[in-house]
Amino acid sequence: METPWFAKRPVSAVRPGDHGWLAYSCTEERDRVIGTFVREGLLTNEKVVYVTDAPAELLPGFDPRHPIDIGTYTRTGQLRVIPRRDACLDRHGAFAPAMMLETLGKEVEEAFGQGFRAVRLTTDHSWVLHGPGRAGLHQMLGCEHRVGDAVSPSTMAMAICQVDKHALTHDELVALRDTHEVLVEVNPEFDDGILKIVRTFKPDGLRVEGELDAARHAVFAEKLTQVGKGRRRVHLDFSRLGFIDLGGLNLLAQHATGLPADDALVLDHLPADVENVIELVGWHRLPGLARGSEGTLPKTEGIGR
Repeated sequence: METPWFAKRPVSAVRPGDHGWLAYSCTEERDRVIGTFVREGLLTNEKVVYVTDAPAELLPGFDPRHPIDIGTYTRTGQLRVIPRRDACLDRHGAFAPAMMLETLGKEVEEAFGQGFRAVRLTTDHSWVLHGPGRAGLHQMLGCEHRVGDAVSPSTMAMAICQVDKHALTHDELVALRDTHEVLVEVNPEFDDGILKIVRTFKPDGLRVEGELDAARHAVFAEKLTQVGKGRRRVHLDFSRLGFIDLGGLNLLAQHATGLPADDALVLDHLPADVENVIELVGWHRLPGLARGSEGTLPKTEGIGR
C-alpha cells in the first residue's frame, strides 16, 4: 500500500489551498491550534467560518488572555458561527454532506464580495461518526474528498478539519487523515532554523528537532522548566534530534536530579549514539531520568499514539 504524502505545518503557516487535519488529544491542544487559527484570521481581515453548536464566546481562542470584541466580528460577518442544523443536518437530523459543501461554498463565495482577503473554515467532525445523526465512514470520506477538491485549488479558502482522536477508532482516524495533505500542529515554542522545540500533548512534553548546542542551552532550559510546571512526568521526544552536545546532556541530568521524588524526565526515541553516551557516563542511573519509547512511529503521523 502506498504511503500517503503529508505536509506538516504549524497553524500560523496554514495558507489558502490547505485542507488541514488536526487530530487532537485534549482540549488544550485543540484550543491552542484552533484558537490561533481563529484569532489570527480575525486580526488579519480574513473571514472565519466555524460550524459548531457552541456559542461564539466559547470558541477556542477567546479567553481573558486574548480579549476580542466578538460582537463586532459577528455583526460585520467576519466571524460566522453556523449551527450544525443550518450547515449540515437534513430535516431528520442526519448528517448531509452535500449540505455541508453547499454551506461552505456559499460562505467562500460571499467572502470575496465582502472584501475579505481569505476565508478560514473549520469544524469538529468527532460527532459525525458516533453522535446523533451519525454518518457512515464512506459517506464521511466522500465529504472530505469533496471538501479537499474545493479547497486545494483555491486562492482564498483554507480549512482545518478537527477530530478528537479518542472518539474514533484507529482505522477511522487513518482513513480520515489520508483524505488530507496537510497535518496541522501547534506553533513551535522556539524555532531559529537550527533548533525547533514543539509542545506535545498526551504525553505532555516537548519534541526537540535539529541541533541542541551551547548557543541554545538557555532557551531549551527555559522551555523545559515551563512545560514541567504542575506536571509529574515530562516527555522529551528526540526522534528528530540531529545533535546534542555534552552540555545539553548535562542540562538534562541536572534538571532530572532537581525533580521532586517520583517525578521523572522521560526520554523518548533516543538516537543510539546519544543513548550510548548517557550509559557511558552513567547518567541513566540518575533518579528522575527515565527511558521512554523507542524508535519512530511514522504510520501514526497526524493521529498520535
